[in-house]
Amino acid sequence: MASHLRLHLAAPPPLLLPHRHSHLRRVHLPRPPGGPAPSPARAPLLPLPRPLLLYRARAVGGGAEGEGEAAGGNGPGLVGEDSAAFRLGDQSVASWAYFATILAAVLLALNVLWIDPGTGVGTRFLDAVASVSDSHEVVMLLLTIIFAVVHSGMASLRESGEKIIGERPFRVLFAGISLPLAVTTIVYFINHRYDGIQLWQVQGIAGIHELVWLSSFISFFFLYPSTFNLLEVAAVDKPKLHMWETGIMRITRHPQMVGQVIWCLAHTLWIGNSVAVAASVGLVGHHLFGAWNGDRRLASRYGEAFEVLKKRTSVVPFAAIVDGRQKLPKDYYKEFFRLPYIAITALTLGAYFAHPLMQASSYQLPW
Repeated sequence: MASHLRLHLAAPPPLLLPHRHSHLRRVHLPRPPGGPAPSPARAPLLPLPRPLLLYRARAVGGGAEGEGEAAGGNGPGLVGEDSAAFRLGDQSVASWAYFATILAAVLLALNVLWIDPGTGVGTRFLDAVASVSDSHEVVMLLLTIIFAVVHSGMASLRESGEKIIGERPFRVLFAGISLPLAVTTIVYFINHRYDGIQLWQVQGIAGIHELVWLSSFISFFFLYPSTFNLLEVAAVDKPKLHMWETGIMRITRHPQMVGQVIWCLAHTLWIGNSVAVAASVGLVGHHLFGAWNGDRRLASRYGEAFEVLKKRTSVVPFAAIVDGRQKLPKDYYKEFFRLPYIAITALTLGAYFAHPLMQASSYQLPW
């Protein structure tokens, strides 16, 4: 429940920069009569007459026929990156140890500076918001709006902010402000989710619990792929703005938004009151804006390459697949048999069984 107020942090460009030579083909000049063959090391590089500088991680999938062809013309290629790819051989023990240290420090600081009523300012912040209205619905909506403005606002300022203070400091600032607001909104929802006006009651109907559980479980598979880049999220690795193309992105270009809608519909159906409706309106509205803003930022960063990706993907799940703009490779299912999705499965099941513990922890706060 709590984890669905998720901070989908954008991150790195595929290698599309015009100064790279990945788009050049080696051309051998004619051999002079009687002279030695030119050295391959000295053979000049001439640019290919291509309209786009396309990144080809591997020749899989693609869009409409003729779009996104690789430099050699050997079939469709990717203009974006391969999502959820995780190779153990590329991992550094030191980086993950650093990540664990940062995570422990962040959780400690979050508790001392924000959550603990004796030392933190979270209670005073919530009291200030709650002073606006006695209505739990209004407070719930205000909390989601505040989080949305800060989160999407800082995402919009990312490019300018990174130029001023750098990628890592901006990521720390972004997380340092967004995380406490997210925790407050989540805890308030847990503590007051049954305080609203009951609009319907379906919890006793056979099959509803199973439907809500399955919907919530599926929703977590729609996490935006940048969420899996934990080392970038924690600024251990330099944060980058990614343009993903494989995996869940073939189904929908905005999986985070789709997953949030699924989660909100499921929980609103189950709870059935005005507080749940207020929370869902705020969260869905935030993610709809985030979808538009995400496309705007990617278009600004990647230009024509993003337009190619946009043409062969869709916002509505499966729409590009149904109308033929997205052509799935035969081994598409392998794009989900990856460690991040195995971890998501385990964590989602764990979160379900940990619901009583999560609720008990939330009830200890006067929020």
